[in-house]
Parts: sequence; structure tokens; C-alpha cells
Amino acid sequence: MNFDNFVKEDKIIDLMKANLVALKYLVLFAIIFSVPFFIIWQNGFSANLFSSNNKLWNLFAPVAGVILGIVIHEMIHGIFFAMYAQKGFSAVKFGILWKMLTPYCHCKEPLKIKHYIIALLAPLVLLGIIPGIISLITGNLMLLVFGIFFSAAAAGDLMIYQLIKKENPEDYVQDHPTEAGYTIFRQK
Repeated sequence: MNFDNFVKEDKIIDLMKANLVALKYLVLFAIIFSVPFFIIWQNGFSANLFSSNNKLWNLFAPVAGVILGIVIHEMIHGIFFAMYAQKGFSAVKFGILWKMLTPYCHCKEPLKIKHYIIALLAPLVLLGIIPGIISLITGNLMLLVFGIFFSAAAAGDLMIYQLIKKENPEDYVQDHPTEAGYTIFRQK
């Protein structure tokens, strides 16, 4: 697609600020999910996803869960970017911003804003909200903690959503190639 008739504007978020915002979201999601969880399950809940008497496993499992969850978070972005990108997965790049130790998924081609928003918020829903809701149904404390953590881990995504939500959903946006943010293409 030719973007000569579009005005380009970069929108960048500060990753240090995103980390502070993540703490606010952590508190917010902890309240949203924990209050009903402990009201519903005050008489008993399960503390483990998998019951194990192995102390090493009980120490390793949460760390492995966080690392795996971070990888899956970025893979979810990639899957949704590929669904909407003309070049599919060849338009998707994964990496790490080493200065902040932040993994990322980058779409190398512009997407319609409405599609970008879906790809942006998919990890929040799939790794944060849904596990949080399932924990309310099952009484599983580890799933509650997982849902809260990965809801807060979407802080950068939520910050970008706050910037882009008022834009025309039919305009185009592309991930910024070197910073946390995007370039928006508005029709002249």
C-alpha cells in the first residue's frame, strides 16, 4: 500500500514509565480479581495448579510459568499481527530491547488500527483476564496470581491503547522499529 497521501506521526511510550504504570495495574488487577476470589473462596481454595510434594518443582514452577508466560505473551502478539499482515508471519519480528530487558514482538508492516488494537490487547485478555476469571470459577490461587501478573504485564500495551483508541480505526499504524510505540498514518 502506498502511504504518500498520509501524514505520519510517531507515538512513543517511555519504558521506565511503563514499568511504574505496571505497578499501578498490578494493584488494580489484584483488587479486581482478589476481592471476589477471596469472597467466593474464603472457605477453601487450591494453592497449586499441579499438586506436587516436590519442593524443587514448587520453587521452579512459578519462575518457569513467568518466563513461559512472557514468551507466550509475545507469541500471541505475533499470531494476531500475522493474521492481519499481508505478508503473514514474515512481517513479524521477535526480539529483546536489551537496555530495558524487555521482550517485544514487532510487525514490520502497517495494519489498520482496528486490527492493531486486537493484536495489542490479545495477550491481556488471553493471559490475564481469562485466567483471572477461571480462577474465580475454580478457586485456584496460582491461576489467580498468574492472571493478575499477566494483566499487569500488559501495562505497555494498555499505555499504547490509551494513545491509539481515539484514532480512526480505518487509518493505519505500524510498530515503531526501534522504540516502544508506533507510527500512525492518517489520511490527509
